[in-house]
Amino acid sequence: MRLDKFLKVSRLIKRRTLAKEICDRQQVKVNDRIAKASTVLKPGDVIEIFLGTRRLKVRVRNIRETVPAKQVTELYELLENIYVQD
Repeated sequence: MRLDKFLKVSRLIKRRTLAKEICDRQQVKVNDRIAKASTVLKPGDVIEIFLGTRRLKVRVRNIRETVPAKQVTELYELLENIYVQD
């Protein structure tokens, strides 16, 4: 599954277009490499998202096309959720 679609399906980012924009601004890394929206994900990949003062790091556990809101935590494992201050 593409990175931008996974971010939307997992509800880490609200809209797929926003996920694509964040990737285009090089604010997303997959396995410690800056990732494009078209990067193909597989279970075990580590995604790092930089949003303003927040850094979110998750490990992909499962890949699905659609998931009910109550089951999104089955898609990823939260590794870090850090707020960075200047």
